[in-house]
Amino acid sequence: MENELDEKLRAFFKQFNHFMLLMWRLGLGPWINMWPEVAGRIMVIAHTGRKSGQRRLTPVNYAIIEGDVYCTAGFGSVADWYKNIQADSRVEVMLPDGWWEGRAEDIKDVPGSIELMRQVLIGSGAVAPLMGVHPKSMSAEQLAEAVKGYKLVRIHRTAARTGAGGPGDLAWFWPAATFILAAALFLRKKK
Repeated sequence: MENELDEKLRAFFKQFNHFMLLMWRLGLGPWINMWPEVAGRIMVIAHTGRKSGQRRLTPVNYAIIEGDVYCTAGFGSVADWYKNIQADSRVEVMLPDGWWEGRAEDIKDVPGSIELMRQVLIGSGAVAPLMGVHPKSMSAEQLAEAVKGYKLVRIHRTAARTGAGGPGDLAWFWPAATFILAAALFLRKKK
């Protein structure tokens, strides 16, 4: 029963991820992050497909701690993006304040990782509580038990990125849509 629920949640998040990626591509990433207590802090991680070799984009919750970016694979080692970064640790992260190259590493078993995990889960807004994890009120032991299947990833940013293929690559839509709407309103008034 629990496995079936996990599969349904994974399927839901895969579908929801398409919407989140579209929002980032339209240049709305900073807007998505305006209410982190509810919607969470969401970034996009670009990684290389371990089988296809193609660039893949995945929205994930995150926390920035002492300059590094931390995120979690809530479905553990079955998450495709997690498998991909295990095969190739070079990633890009699209954050509300910029686009960065970096290196990803699994740090689930390093000392202090449960408190880092807590910060990422707090950064998930309502998602962690919906999954039955209450990072603000659980003790370290309770949290460790609740997230034992999760993976914690640290991304060390190495260089700023600019150019094509980053956040807002579809932002041209807004001026085009505004122009078309204005033209339609102008032509309608003339009739």
